Amino acid sequence: MPAAAPARVRERLAALASAGLDAPTFGLTALDLLRSSLPFTAACLATVDPATELVTGVVKADLTDENDDLWARHEYEVVDLYNSFDVFRRPGGVTTALAETDGDLSRLRRFDEFFSPVYGFGDELRFTAAADGAHWGFVALFRDDGRGFSPAEQEYAADVGRLFGRGMRAGLVAGAVADGPGGADGPAVLVVGRDGAVTHGGPGVAERLADLGGDTDGALPFPLLGLIRAARRYAAGHLVRLPRTRLRTRSGHWVVAHASPLAGPDGASGQVVVTIEEARPPEIVPLVTAAFGLTPRERDVVGLVLRGADTAEIARTLHLSAWTVQDHLKSVFAKVGVRSRRELTARVYFDQYAPRLQVGAGLTPSGWFAGTA
Repeated sequence: MPAAAPARVRERLAALASAGLDAPTFGLTALDLLRSSLPFTAACLATVDPATELVTGVVKADLTDENDDLWARHEYEVVDLYNSFDVFRRPGGVTTALAETDGDLSRLRRFDEFFSPVYGFGDELRFTAAADGAHWGFVALFRDDGRGFSPAEQEYAADVGRLFGRGMRAGLVAGAVADGPGGADGPAVLVVGRDGAVTHGGPGVAERLADLGGDTDGALPFPLLGLIRAARRYAAGHLVRLPRTRLRTRSGHWVVAHASPLAGPDGASGQVVVTIEEARPPEIVPLVTAAFGLTPRERDVVGLVLRGADTAEIARTLHLSAWTVQDHLKSVFAKVGVRSRRELTARVYFDQYAPRLQVGAGLTPSGWFAGTA
């Protein structure tokens, strides 16, 4: 193994994963630490929605953004020997390009058409970042020195992958919510042509894209590029359901983005329609409570708290004693960093729905607020 002691780096990664850092800060710092015990030329850390395993954000080391669309194409649209979905299910959640191709990288299209000619990479080690049985992202490490990643290095990557998973999960709920609404009201719809350019955009598109780190005239943010490419993969019959993902915006609000291929008179047009809309409480509560590291029983308790249930009602519903419910609440408060049920509600919703909760707007059967379109 490389010079820096892997055990010492692992200890530092464990501390970093518990530091409550936002995803970009954690990612850059963690990659810098890992490099000292597992050398690489370049790296990409990607967070994913654990429900769909689609990328929700990226952090790069010694890589630039100008090839993002090509990267998304090879990750989601091109049918290849393997991709991130496959790595999540590999033993230990880890593999390398050389291992997958028996040493012949020309068999892997993203190497043959992209990684080798553009970057000169000679191997990729990809490992899963998981925590408590859920996938929160993956890390791709690259080398261009002609030396592949050894089995021992793969084993080490699989081991620290759990620490990356904890840090990436915590990063999802780190950071303060910015002042202001943080985006447009109502859904924003845009149409992307075969060449990847935005051809049509409805009201609120510019605001939504800006809050996700992109714009209609420049490059779209990587999560949307991935959605678009995945929609084309769906159109080709290689995905079983339309792609969608939950995203936290720069202002700290939650949106849901989904993409659908548009069919022309000939049955295919290459166009994709992308819709970005405010996330409804049932869509984000499971994600946020999991990101705080709550146990399944603690999530049950929180779900009832968010519905306004008191301790006695929670105890009856979950067949627990009132004392046990209070113990669960104490643990939840400690993990979330709050002191009351009111603070818990605001923290889970990141103040996104707080004004409507404060005026007493209840949830309808659809999971949205009463009086809200």
